[in-house]
Amino acid sequence: MSTAEPATRPARHQNLYAHQVWLQQRFFAALLLGAGIIATGIAIYERQLFSPAFAVWLIYIPVGLALGAFIYFFRWRSHIQVRDEGVKISSMFSSVVVDYDSIKWVKALPLRQHFQERRSKMIAPIMKQHIDKPAVFMKVRGDETQLAAIKKKLGLFRARLMDDDMIAVPVPDADTVVWEISSHLPEKMGQNQGGSRRRKRRR
Repeated sequence: MSTAEPATRPARHQNLYAHQVWLQQRFFAALLLGAGIIATGIAIYERQLFSPAFAVWLIYIPVGLALGAFIYFFRWRSHIQVRDEGVKISSMFSSVVVDYDSIKWVKALPLRQHFQERRSKMIAPIMKQHIDKPAVFMKVRGDETQLAAIKKKLGLFRARLMDDDMIAVPVPDADTVVWEISSHLPEKMGQNQGGSRRRKRRR
């Protein structure tokens, strides 16, 4: 009888760009849905559900539901996972796995450091509350073609997530993600560089 424990699924660390989109846009989805439901209720009460004056309000309900489902799915899909084969960065319709041999170093650094000088204009209003908090910074190795292939699969926020050979992903707990990644790196690189917490390497 086997005593091996089932493999646990890698933790999903939320991409805060997508999370902030969800926080902002869910209000509009709820507004559309609520307006449609209220108008439909009034139309039913007045027995004018299919009259031209009320028919347009019926559209608000499916539109609100569709918008809410879309932004929720966008948030759910946008995350980072530390897997055995590499660091998986997922977006709405695509994902990319950066293998550990391709990672030069990983650090937890303030997100603002990813938007210096010419990139400072790319700081979106939705991220201002996170701009001085730690994010996961990964410096990767590869030629222009390989780096371009990685960036292409980073989805809607690719320009903010990757600059040249640097990837920076804002997550709720950057130190934990950095520690998880560094525990897979070669001994000389496997340290939580820049993080506030230090943990022993797993054996």
